[in-house]
Amino acid sequence: MAKTVKKAASGAEEIVLTIDIGGSHVKILTSDGGQERRADSGPDLTPKQMIDAVRKLADGLCYDLISMGYPGPVRNNRPRLDPVNLGKGWADYDFAADFGKPVKVVNDALMQAIGSYEGGRMLFLGLGTGLGAAMILDNVAQPMELAHLPYKKGRSFEDYVGERGLEKHGKKKWRKYVFDVVGRLRGAMQPDYIVIGGGNVDKLDELPADTRRGDNTRAFAGGFRLWRDKALIVS
Repeated sequence: MAKTVKKAASGAEEIVLTIDIGGSHVKILTSDGGQERRADSGPDLTPKQMIDAVRKLADGLCYDLISMGYPGPVRNNRPRLDPVNLGKGWADYDFAADFGKPVKVVNDALMQAIGSYEGGRMLFLGLGTGLGAAMILDNVAQPMELAHLPYKKGRSFEDYVGERGLEKHGKKKWRKYVFDVVGRLRGAMQPDYIVIGGGNVDKLDELPADTRRGDNTRAFAGGFRLWRDKALIVS
């Protein structure tokens, strides 16, 4: 179960720095407020480079705890594998040791899902470079690797509704595939509601039934909630 934020000597809550790592940018925001700060990432970004970039971005900011949304599977608070769209050296990296502060690392789709959660049984789908997915059932949060499940013609869900599918099939067909994939996953997972986020959700003029549009800034709220929500359990 997630621990509560400790109280500082002044009686104030400790400040959480949320880091959202993407294929194009690394973005940060603290729970103390202010403006999002960002730096370029890219296919050669290593964890050391990311940490250096975050330290520069966070210059002048105070923070005590860190939450990190990582674009790949996470186990025991560390990345299991190197990400597809970044550099090498991420797997099993000890971020807490390098930052010198407590760090919680979760899958990036899960972090946005946590920030979007309003109770009950929620399925989160992130339309971006690939297809991010997470399920939260009565405050138990679970990342899901649905992107690579078979869909059509030997291809996966991600091949049709991720960035490659959008570029290959065009926006009109891509939207039809999104609606179909959402319908299939709704039937399989039986959520109370579905949140569709990710960078490409803005390319949907309308949404499938019983879904709502996510907001990428909810990833920051999810990072804060990792430390502050006593009821939240992250699998």
